[in-house]
Amino acid sequence: MATTHPDTAGSSQTAGGPTMAKGWGTDAADQPLRPMEFERRALRPNDVAIKITYAGICHSDLHTARNDWGGTLYPVIPGHEIVGTVTAIGNEVTRHRVGDTVAVGCMVDSCMECDQCLEGWEVFCRERCTQTYNSPDRQSGEITMGGYTDHIVVRDHFVCKVPAGMDASKVAPLLCAGITTYSPLRQYKVGGGTKMAVVGLGGLGHMGVKLGVAMGADVTMITTTPSKGQDARELGASDFIISTDAEQMRAAATRFDFILNTIPVSHEIDGYLNLLGRAGRMVIVGALTPMPGFTGFNIIWWNRAVGGSAIGGIPETQEMLDFCAAKDIYPDVEFIQMNQINEAYERLLKNDVRYRFVIDMAKGL
Repeated sequence: MATTHPDTAGSSQTAGGPTMAKGWGTDAADQPLRPMEFERRALRPNDVAIKITYAGICHSDLHTARNDWGGTLYPVIPGHEIVGTVTAIGNEVTRHRVGDTVAVGCMVDSCMECDQCLEGWEVFCRERCTQTYNSPDRQSGEITMGGYTDHIVVRDHFVCKVPAGMDASKVAPLLCAGITTYSPLRQYKVGGGTKMAVVGLGGLGHMGVKLGVAMGADVTMITTTPSKGQDARELGASDFIISTDAEQMRAAATRFDFILNTIPVSHEIDGYLNLLGRAGRMVIVGALTPMPGFTGFNIIWWNRAVGGSAIGGIPETQEMLDFCAAKDIYPDVEFIQMNQINEAYERLLKNDVRYRFVIDMAKGL
């Protein structure tokens, strides 16, 4: 049994039964995205149905569509940065109501019983979390389809509330870029007095600067592009360093307590390690491919450490949304229509966006 509201439910949504969804996906790595129709499952007792109003575009979407990491199950419909309106709820749902503005990120389910899930780290579920797309549903085994669609059905625990007063049109990228950068800052207690650097000024990097500044840190941007210095200052950074300038890098040796490394490709890290002071830490959030080795001396000397961080769990994701609402923090976005998705992918490959694309579903599929 499900509850629906006639003013918010889409024409294809019927309480109690499967629904037909429209979206954009691809059939193969070498094919462009195209319009598709498919069936969403009927609501389970703990499910929420959401009419999607905005969907962010993540570089991971492009990698999955083109099978850059292997393992893509076609047809695939990407999208794990989702904002929308609740149109129906299962009869066991108490956290959300029809008409609520909500958000969904990179996960839609997990076992909810292991130590990681019980501690609010569902992303590290011992039985593997169910990702928003290209992932088998825990009950039916069908492959999940993501947010480049008109509506979605998600287990209620994995649906976050968009705080009242937020500009919903700009929230979607917070569900990936926002939590990916917020989580390591919270884990390592970045705050007032922290001397922090952000390496790489893109979708992740620009959020790292904004969040670090909002937490009270003194933030420096490190980039290879001199022209991005002004952008960094406009985002709130107090300084910037050109990483290819050996003199600037030498002058910054041992300056920082914390470095957020958002570079999305394999790269050497010795030069950045030298920027850390005593007990400093560098956290890598962007590069998923094999990395070159680094010199052991550069972490042993000055007691430095290097680590990684994924997205946070659901409690931390909600905390991040609440923090951004309180501090009036949003990603810098460019809005597109769904039929511009293939052009947006090509622009992503050229880093031709400041700094995240958001699909406005009101303009049609």
